[in-house]
Amino acid sequence: MDTKIAVFKGKEVRKTIHNNEWWFSVADIVEVLTDTSDIRQYVKKMRSRDPELNSYWGTICTPLEMIAKDGKKRNLNCANTEGIFRIIQSIPSPKAEPFKRWLAKVGYERVQEIEDPELATKRTRALYKAKGYSDNWIEKRMRGIAIRDELTDEWQKRGVREASEYAILTAEISKAAFDMTPSEYKKHKKLKRENLRDHMTDLELIFSMLGEASTTEIARTRDVRGFDENKDAAKDGGGVAGRARKDLEKKSGRKVISEQNYLDEPEDKKLLGK
Repeated sequence: MDTKIAVFKGKEVRKTIHNNEWWFSVADIVEVLTDTSDIRQYVKKMRSRDPELNSYWGTICTPLEMIAKDGKKRNLNCANTEGIFRIIQSIPSPKAEPFKRWLAKVGYERVQEIEDPELATKRTRALYKAKGYSDNWIEKRMRGIAIRDELTDEWQKRGVREASEYAILTAEISKAAFDMTPSEYKKHKKLKRENLRDHMTDLELIFSMLGEASTTEIARTRDVRGFDENKDAAKDGGGVAGRARKDLEKKSGRKVISEQNYLDEPEDKKLLGK
């Protein structure tokens, strides 16, 4: 399950797709609307002020895996659009009304994307463009997303169910392709909460795609079943990319794995500076 970041007036709000709808981090919503320094204490007092909300809290909120502020994956309390509207009712804040309109817009866009998936692709492209990525990079990133989706669909068909298993299989591909797990790769690039692939160079994206596409192909041709067999396929698929990467590095004399990130300077600016 991937954590996405929405932005409301400069504040980040983590969200993820669950049961085919957006679910939002309750802590982020509270922080945006209250500017409190102690979110946990505010939520505790809010629930005590509103007995009805408190009685339905377990129904409104669902723990979902997201990237925490320390950069690690954790189960955080999340609520869907309806649940967030209910929580907002208990927050006396002048910021609530524009936030309700923003939230309704996000929900409406998701409905549109379900009806026409091409809209989601267009919005993603536009977002990357606004962040300063070049058209060539965006094309590779979008292709990488499609290949990743195809792989996770294949894993699901072949008996991989838990989010923790997806993470392990992804780490196996990355380790075989780049000699680093995703968490190690993020440290190499000095990233914390950021999405690793949003800070990959063209070549890094290409070898990521090769590793995942190879894993999908191997899983299909071997007709693997269950976690252990998929793990072996992941190692072998990543190995295809790893050998190709090392061969290119040997013949070009340059490393594919880069410390470069796009935290301080957009990708297209760094591209011009090459």
